[in-house]
Amino acid sequence: MTTAPPSRLNPANALTVLRLVLVPVFAWMLLSHPHEVWWRLATTLVFGLAIATDAVDGRIARKYNLITDFGKLWDSIADKTLTGMAFIGLSILGELPWWVTALVLAREWGITWMRVAMLKYGVMAANAGGKLKTVLQSIALLLYLPGLPMMPVWLQWIAHLVMAAAVLLTLVTAVPYIREALTLRRAGRAEQEK
Repeated sequence: MTTAPPSRLNPANALTVLRLVLVPVFAWMLLSHPHEVWWRLATTLVFGLAIATDAVDGRIARKYNLITDFGKLWDSIADKTLTGMAFIGLSILGELPWWVTALVLAREWGITWMRVAMLKYGVMAANAGGKLKTVLQSIALLLYLPGLPMMPVWLQWIAHLVMAAAVLLTLVTAVPYIREALTLRRAGRAEQEK
């Protein structure tokens, strides 16, 4: 007896959608009051709550067997949209160099585009390296969002080091996704030729 796949309408996917909905709220908060300390702290809190839904939705999906293809794909897109907005916003404010944002976004959206292109062969779920990369990016962004120029110098140095590590890990973790895509494509084409 085969069990039916879980519905896409489930709490885990609802948290993923909530994360997407919070992106424009976060963007408005960050860009509308960039030099007001309390706004920056509130903006950091919104980002922190939004990114925390990433850990919660995955835990719920695994615990209650609510893993869906929608969740596998859109969870990653929601993460990239939220963190991408943070990188872009910080660069707009002149608090993060544009080359950092460009490198990160090129990798993030390149891999996302590749995952979407591979859907005809199968779903590529996030791997452990990708999840670690998201965690490190989130920590780096949480350090930058309260307003780097308003921080003590020692905390600025910590933020810069964590951001450097996050960028390096972001680039390195692209390799396993590319390998998986090539393997999936090869297997899919071989299956089509049968």
